[in-house]
Amino acid sequence: MEKYNIFEKIIVDKTEEFFFEIFKNETIKIEKIVSNGQTSPENFWYEQEKSEFILLLEGFAILEFENREVELKKGDCLNIEAMEKHRVKFTSLNEPTIWFAVFY
Repeated sequence: MEKYNIFEKIIVDKTEEFFFEIFKNETIKIEKIVSNGQTSPENFWYEQEKSEFILLLEGFAILEFENREVELKKGDCLNIEAMEKHRVKFTSLNEPTIWFAVFY
């Protein structure tokens, strides 16, 4: 087992979002995502086959669902059911938004 610090490799790059796979097997995937002002493309919706539990470790984000928006700040967590349409409407512009995501 290898030790991992979730706050290592925080890359600040306004042109790119970064995905770090922490763990993966046949039933679960855990990722750290670092956003730097990125949002989902216009008219793009995620409809994932797996549920996703997210915890916002740093920054601020707004997720948009078909019938609501959810604002997330540091420490907030949310479970997104499989096939639930959602998109990233906003991520922090002045600091990295760091997501801890568990796909199951």
